[in-house]
Amino acid sequence: MTRQRRTFTPEFKLQLVKLYENGKPRADIAREYDITPSALDRWIKNHQKTGSFAAKDNRSEEENELARLRKENQRLMMENDILKQAALIMGRK
Repeated sequence: MTRQRRTFTPEFKLQLVKLYENGKPRADIAREYDITPSALDRWIKNHQKTGSFAAKDNRSEEENELARLRKENQRLMMENDILKQAALIMGRK
């Protein structure tokens, strides 16, 4: 069966990370709070790396640049489509 996607508050995530840092095993935390071990591992890694659980705060410089370039590429493609449509309209007149 598939799990329903759930969201957790930063306070909840921090509480579980603190439990791990105080010596409680990951498997016990995951089982007790009914979360996946991979989610707990990601929260621990992100908290140790940047102190934040937000994805945008935990991206590398390359990932940030890639996201920026994809956004710019999308904008340029849209502008290009608009110009093509304008050329077609002007060509008919």
